[in-house]
Amino acid sequence: MAEIVQSLDRALNILEIVAKNENGIGIKELSEQTNLHKSTVHRLLHSLIYKGFVEQNEETGKYSITFKLYELGINKIQNIDLVKIARPYVEELMDKVDEVVHLVVRDGNYIVYVDKVESKNTIRMFSTIGKRTPLYCSSVGKAITAYLSEEEVEEIWNSSDIKKFTPTTITDFNKFKEELESIRKLGYAVDNEEHEIGVRCIGAPIFNIDGKVESAISVSGPSNRMTDEKLDEISNYIKYYANKISERLGYSIKE
Repeated sequence: MAEIVQSLDRALNILEIVAKNENGIGIKELSEQTNLHKSTVHRLLHSLIYKGFVEQNEETGKYSITFKLYELGINKIQNIDLVKIARPYVEELMDKVDEVVHLVVRDGNYIVYVDKVESKNTIRMFSTIGKRTPLYCSSVGKAITAYLSEEEVEEIWNSSDIKKFTPTTITDFNKFKEELESIRKLGYAVDNEEHEIGVRCIGAPIFNIDGKVESAISVSGPSNRMTDEKLDEISNYIKYYANKISERLGYSIKE
């Protein structure tokens, strides 16, 4: 085991305790919780204040954290490559189901395919990276839309060119809202040949560290292979891997 630098370990311990006290915490409480002398706590706090991680309220004398840690976290988040992070899980999902798996992101009223892992089946799905599909008639689009606010959903619907691509395309807003409610209960969405005849898809949302959903993964295949039984089997896999990607993006999965 690597050697622990005592002063650094103590300072980080203090930082964690201060962070948990949103109304601030005083020297006495910090001394008691860390089992350190007040003078030691004061010295370490001074270093944390100097580096901008902690600040002291002049009126109460209590200490609280600044946004410095948040800023450092944001730097990490901004450098995250969604495709790179998701790729191992997308590949593993394809191995489990042997159907093409897509990773998409939202772009206004559309989803855009940003990655794809082809299946080993001889009959394959035709799709290309960069392809755009309306949110309202794709499994991934509906999976994303289901977790937006009511205002956003209505805005998307009203500003979209709602077309009946197939006999099963949902073009009634009330039915669409019922569909979104069902998706939230199930945790996944199904495209029942709504955008293309002969193709069925199942998609699940991916959440970021802020709990917002801007991307999703899907499994697609010919309707003769993507039976109700197979979709039911795939649903557990797709939710599992969508959650894994969400966790890697910093999202905390609620039990």
